Amino acid sequence: MTQAEKFTYVALEKRTKALALALGYRDQDTLDHSDRVQALAHELAIAVGLSEEDLGAIRVSAKFHDIGKIGIPDHVLMKPGRLDEEEWAIMHQHPLIGEQIVVSTELDGASQTAHIIRHHHERFDGNGYPDNLSGESIPIGARIISIVDSYDAMAHTRAYHKGRSHDEIMRVIEDESGVKHDPYLLRHFNRLIKQSRHRVR
Repeated sequence: MTQAEKFTYVALEKRTKALALALGYRDQDTLDHSDRVQALAHELAIAVGLSEEDLGAIRVSAKFHDIGKIGIPDHVLMKPGRLDEEEWAIMHQHPLIGEQIVVSTELDGASQTAHIIRHHHERFDGNGYPDNLSGESIPIGARIISIVDSYDAMAHTRAYHKGRSHDEIMRVIEDESGVKHDPYLLRHFNRLIKQSRHRVR
């Protein structure tokens, strides 16, 4: 990665701080979650030996993977219970909204970052959204974010669920290997999370 390419993602992260601030005002829990996902995604990307360019893109896309929730109505985003079918259809728009928000900055690196954001809810078996991509056709940054997003979402108490223990979470994630998550990346995640400061009890 050249110095210019490295600067691209450093600059992109700095110049999108306003987006993080806006997300925090909209939903502080989502911003806190995004910060943790960013840190864990960066750890996993390093563990699998990704390039500096990929690391930069993943850091920014992990930070803003849920930025599209700015466009989700309060009665859906803040609902203290299960979403119905219509509400899920609304919630499923947030990766597309996030993609549009990041692309609209027109900053260098925004296109690759937005592409990862669009696909972070795809599933390894092809049953995710928005495009039903499967396997390695899903950008590796999106596959990484999928794992760490799932881990952190289950680890912390929100309006709609109570936080789970590390062992409980890992049982769920392991059951989703090859279904929701990339088995290769999941093996690396299993090793690194044992030593990570973001591991829950």
